Amino acid sequence: MYTREEVSKQKQAFWTAFGKYMQPVLSAEGQPVSWLNYKTGVGGIHFKMDADRDRAVIKIQLSNSNPTTRQLHYEQFQQLKTFLEATLGEDDWVWENAKQDEYGKTISSISKTLPGVNIHQQADWATIISFLKPRIIALDEFWGMVKPSFEMI
Repeated sequence: MYTREEVSKQKQAFWTAFGKYMQPVLSAEGQPVSWLNYKTGVGGIHFKMDADRDRAVIKIQLSNSNPTTRQLHYEQFQQLKTFLEATLGEDDWVWENAKQDEYGKTISSISKTLPGVNIHQQADWATIISFLKPRIIALDEFWGMVKPSFEMI
């Protein structure tokens, strides 16, 4: 078992390594981007990546505090599902509408999980990076094409 401090240091080391690995990768529009803190520019819409001792996950999280706006965003993503799947090159993402997050806040999410990897095992880092990298790049490409339709909501 790891202490809380060791867990924090290992996670920080991974995300620092991932950030450095992704630093030379430009956005779909050819601009530098902070992949770890990806800014969608639309309130309540976030692209998040996480990893722990059991899995890695990437997701689109809809967390607008206004339930009507959150629902409209979710419905907009549903309308764009075929385009999203084509951009990602896969169709097995999990769609969850109006669920509770770990803090009890109602959110909606569209996510993909890679089970069986452990962020605390450096030997798994390449697998985790290989999972996250193409998906965050594809989400950026998708977002560059559809963002205006979400800004109108």
